[in-house]
Amino acid sequence: MTGPGEEKNLNELLLIRREKLEHLKSAGKDPFSVEKVDVTHYSQQVKEHFDSLEGTEMTMAGRIMTRREHGKATFINLQDKDGQIQVYVREDRIGEAAYADFTHYYDIGDIVEVQGELFQTKRGEISLKAQMIRLLSKSLQILPEKWHGLKDTDTRYRQRYVDLIVNPEVKKVFRLRSKIIKAIRAYLDERDYLEVETPILDTLAGGANAKPFITHHNSLDIDMYLRIATELHLKRLTVGGFDRVYEIGRIFRNEGMSIKHNPEFTSIELYQAYADYEEIMELTENLVAHATMEALGTTKVTYQGQEIDFAPPWKRMTMIEACREYAGVDFDTIETETELRSLCKERGVEIEGEFSKGWVIAAFFETYAEKNLIQPTFITQHPVEVSPLAKRNPDNPQLTNRFEAFVNTWELANAFSELNDPIDQKQRFVEQVKQKASGNEETHPYDEDFINALEVGLPPTGGMGLGIDRLVMLLTDSPSIRDVILFPTMKPLER
Repeated sequence: MTGPGEEKNLNELLLIRREKLEHLKSAGKDPFSVEKVDVTHYSQQVKEHFDSLEGTEMTMAGRIMTRREHGKATFINLQDKDGQIQVYVREDRIGEAAYADFTHYYDIGDIVEVQGELFQTKRGEISLKAQMIRLLSKSLQILPEKWHGLKDTDTRYRQRYVDLIVNPEVKKVFRLRSKIIKAIRAYLDERDYLEVETPILDTLAGGANAKPFITHHNSLDIDMYLRIATELHLKRLTVGGFDRVYEIGRIFRNEGMSIKHNPEFTSIELYQAYADYEEIMELTENLVAHATMEALGTTKVTYQGQEIDFAPPWKRMTMIEACREYAGVDFDTIETETELRSLCKERGVEIEGEFSKGWVIAAFFETYAEKNLIQPTFITQHPVEVSPLAKRNPDNPQLTNRFEAFVNTWELANAFSELNDPIDQKQRFVEQVKQKASGNEETHPYDEDFINALEVGLPPTGGMGLGIDRLVMLLTDSPSIRDVILFPTMKPLER
């Protein structure tokens, strides 16, 4: 918070900057009239190749981050896309008039072009000796003070552009994010997967159990939904003959917000015809390990002080085994509803919606097991009640051939042998509609066209969805999902 005196001083500083701009414009030196700069070199490049570039004349451009006056010479730090480089500006080199403008009208935060010669100072710092400096954009705001930076997280997320300027580690996170996504793409492209795009707006929100955002299409006069998953459209493409497809894209879920939940997030979903969930399990662990190695050069990361190793193979457990190990309950020996209700009452576990053994198993797993899954672990064979799109396990039709990958107690990926029996799928959709009628808002809607697609014929298929943001959090040691989304969802400031 700033006090009245500080606000007054800040307002005066902002006014001074505007006055400087007006003076430059009236003198015919409007910085905003410049359209193009032929930049020849960047800071990191010249530092890495100084031996071969020393004495070279070059043009660089960037933002003034610091300045130090020494009589008729000034040192500034120029920040470009790669980092910072020192620039040595002397009156006798750029001219008296130009130096006067530079001294009086250029401020920290301004964007400038510098033409000069690369050299090394007596202290050994690689620098650019300016022969010409030109103002390209006048900053009318005050950057956060150098030594304290921008620390307030709310301001950082709202003004990401300032965050990126003053906090170099933030820019590094988003460079790594790009590298991770490129590695995922390359891995799948090399395995003959086809990248596709499917609708973000649809008349149904299917493919997951989640609450959608609703909007209205004026021309058609119908409500439409932002997608909560890409699954059903991608499966339609598999019906159409694309045996290996994937999509990396934005997903929207009208649900709560937390350090690991943002209403708008990025996922990848992929589908492979003639593969089962076991094959997709191997693909998942190898895909994540590859992306980790490409981004960091190792499969081991430290997240908030906890070392995690993504090297395959990952641990595998059924959901019932996890409940047995972490909750001390063996659901293979419990059958009657009376026993299940007694167990839930004894442990204080509440079941939302219709009561059944499958919902009890899922609730006990979520309550007791998830918090223990730190190292990458596949949890397999989920109850059919919580897996409306997964193929049943042939040995136990009450379970499905599904897995979720957990890391650091979080669900990172969800996958299964896809249900391709249209009759079974129709029955499950009907059951989901009943669940919705009983008050569960996050059930799957009945999708008639998807049933029609299954009746045309979906081959045996394995599919998987993975949360990109959570993976980036883990690989960049970021404590909040907002740290890995450039512009996270924020409540508007009151005015």
